[in-house]
Amino acid sequence: MPRTVVDWDAWDAVLFDLDGVVTPTAEVHMHAWSAMFSSFLTARSAADGVAYPAYTEQDYFAYVDGKPRYDGVRSFLASRGITLPEGTPEDPPTADTVAGLGNRKNEAFNQILASDGVTPYPGSVRLIADLRRRGIPLAVVSSSRNAPAVLEAAGLSGEFDFVMHGGLAAELGLPGKPAPDTFSHAAQVLGATDARSVVLEDAINGVAAGHAGGFGLVIGVDRGAGEDALRAAGATVVVPDLADLVAEEQP
Repeated sequence: MPRTVVDWDAWDAVLFDLDGVVTPTAEVHMHAWSAMFSSFLTARSAADGVAYPAYTEQDYFAYVDGKPRYDGVRSFLASRGITLPEGTPEDPPTADTVAGLGNRKNEAFNQILASDGVTPYPGSVRLIADLRRRGIPLAVVSSSRNAPAVLEAAGLSGEFDFVMHGGLAAELGLPGKPAPDTFSHAAQVLGATDARSVVLEDAINGVAAGHAGGFGLVIGVDRGAGEDALRAAGATVVVPDLADLVAEEQP
């Protein structure tokens, strides 16, 4: 497939989403969410005497993908007309609260990560190496609190100048995607403006965040959301793999 031409040297910073862009951990997240919500709905249906519609892959893209963990829980539950107490981040995974369900999903994710590890997308590794060779500041901007652990597992901890993750965003009081604030903060840390920065995202919410922030270039990575949906959310360019953005073969 022909490469998409991007003049990388024209930009001051490049901001990568992590899951689904740099690493295939979006699939791990999808499996963890599915296992958690499917089990919860089965138990809730029995308790309420209501046949709640089963959790599907489309629910992941519609309600969960790209959002901070508890926001994803809240959004999906609303789609089924279910309201739970908010709880606190300290709730155990067994608690039937928004925080408890989020922690239950996180426990499943960490178990899969510990047992299976994670291998980054080869095309993403190539693009990161190319951008570092050019001296362009790089950041990861992820809604996941697990981002540092995922980067460590993937052997990429030293490749980024800054990592914005869900835990740090909460500490700073920054709203998650689709708000652009986490991307804007990362650009600022790297000494760049939004207009002079590139966003790379696979999630509809993430692309929408880049568009809402007026970032200079928003690149959608189609790992399943669909090119039309990514463009509708504000992607200027859509590619199936970041290898398509490497300007030339590197020795």
